[in-house]
Amino acid sequence: MMPEQVLEEFRNAGALLEGHFILSSGLHSGVFLQKMAIFSEPPRTERLCRALAEAIRERFGPVDIVVSPAIGGIVPGYETARHLGARAIFVEREPGKPFQLRRGFAIPKGTRAVIVEDIVTTGLSARECLASLQDQDGEIVGAACLIDRSGGRGEIGVPLLSLVTLDIPAYPADALPPELAAIPAVKPGSRAIPV
Repeated sequence: MMPEQVLEEFRNAGALLEGHFILSSGLHSGVFLQKMAIFSEPPRTERLCRALAEAIRERFGPVDIVVSPAIGGIVPGYETARHLGARAIFVEREPGKPFQLRRGFAIPKGTRAVIVEDIVTTGLSARECLASLQDQDGEIVGAACLIDRSGGRGEIGVPLLSLVTLDIPAYPADALPPELAAIPAVKPGSRAIPV
């Protein structure tokens, strides 16, 4: 799937929004990618995650386990794992604690795993996911996402591939450009960061 086809899926789903948004990272942006508009449509999710699975297979080779950060990564992680013929697991947070594998999930010795995210902005969730897996015996071969909105600057700690790489500016609250500051901010994401 070509990058423009991926973006067309987002446009057609009403998932490419413009305005003034507070991202889950706490940064502000004039563009928000509402991936849940994508994931609420199984055929659209299937097309995108099949393309992501093909890109993962081509870049990283065989994968046994897909691990995703909860909650936003669970749907694309599961669907991508399905196309890879891999197991799908996830890391999750308990209040006040970092990501961790729970529910009996593990990455055993001799297995190859990839982290699958929905959208990468700063890479924080994927880095935290990777950090939570350091005590696992299997190999984390890389990370993948549908859209990397960092322009390729999101450091994960393992190689990152994406179906689309965009350079969408994001700003701290105290450094907004005037045109963004003039629009009331909304926080459409799910992570609880104080505004």
